[in-house]
Amino acid sequence: MAKRLFTGLQPSGTLHIGNYFGAIKPTVELFKENQGLLMVADYHALTSLKDPAELKRYTLENVKDYLAAGINLENAIIFKQSDVPEHTELAWIFDCLVTVPFLMQGHAYKDKVAKGLEPNAGLFTYPMLMAADILLYDTDVVPVGQDQKQHVEYAREAANKFNIAYGQTFKEPQEQIQKEVAVVPGTDGQKMSKSYKNTIPLFGTKDEITSAVMSVVTDSAPGRYDNIYKIHRLFKNALELGPIYDAHANSYKILKEMLIEDIDAFIAPMREKRENITDEDVKKVLKEGAEKARAIASEKMKVVREKVGVSL
Repeated sequence: MAKRLFTGLQPSGTLHIGNYFGAIKPTVELFKENQGLLMVADYHALTSLKDPAELKRYTLENVKDYLAAGINLENAIIFKQSDVPEHTELAWIFDCLVTVPFLMQGHAYKDKVAKGLEPNAGLFTYPMLMAADILLYDTDVVPVGQDQKQHVEYAREAANKFNIAYGQTFKEPQEQIQKEVAVVPGTDGQKMSKSYKNTIPLFGTKDEITSAVMSVVTDSAPGRYDNIYKIHRLFKNALELGPIYDAHANSYKILKEMLIEDIDAFIAPMREKRENITDEDVKKVLKEGAEKARAIASEKMKVVREKVGVSL
């Protein structure tokens, strides 16, 4: 029997090549052979993003990114979290089943607050909204990185608490730990992140790619330039790159120019495809996806409402 996948993307910024190799590419690969849901987590984004214009823009732009990367719309239902109100309704029910000490164990909450993010209540109860996201659809498998494993554990716990209190209702989903992608270094050698302002834009123009790559920090000692090489390995294998880097061991400018050409050659077909995707195209995909997702979610909530006693 086919298993249903559930995964999400949070529209909180312009995507870069680190996002592509860490999230977009693995998701596109999964939906080639598997069916399920890809949710734009716009309500989750509200925990940190307070600019409504930016949220709208990133929602449209990030969906374009996934479409340009080749997500299979035959297998993936793409929809906005906010278009399916059953998510927040079920999250409230789960909030009433779990305890504050239980939520205080959340690694993501503690990590984000430690990094200076406002400790708002939405951030604190985030795991129960994510549990609702997952459990509404009788999800079998949730692809996550190792650092997000706890979110799926929380979803299983929410399912278990509900099932004990009200009778068997929810499946307990399993995480699928995605193969770790080597940390993509940014232009300064740290992990590529928009918060560090060290990114290479995923769908940037060649001029933008050139500007970013030429700013990559290099070791002044003779030899292989690690930051350049680590980025280059995403686009070419070691057998191809070895002789090139050996031949130009003392010329980082040539190596950067080669990297620019390889990144641009890789991105160009997707960039061209993306340029032909309009905002209206995205809205159509999201509207159709919302209708499909809501049909599943509303049926599940009928059962939940009856079981908790709010249906008369």
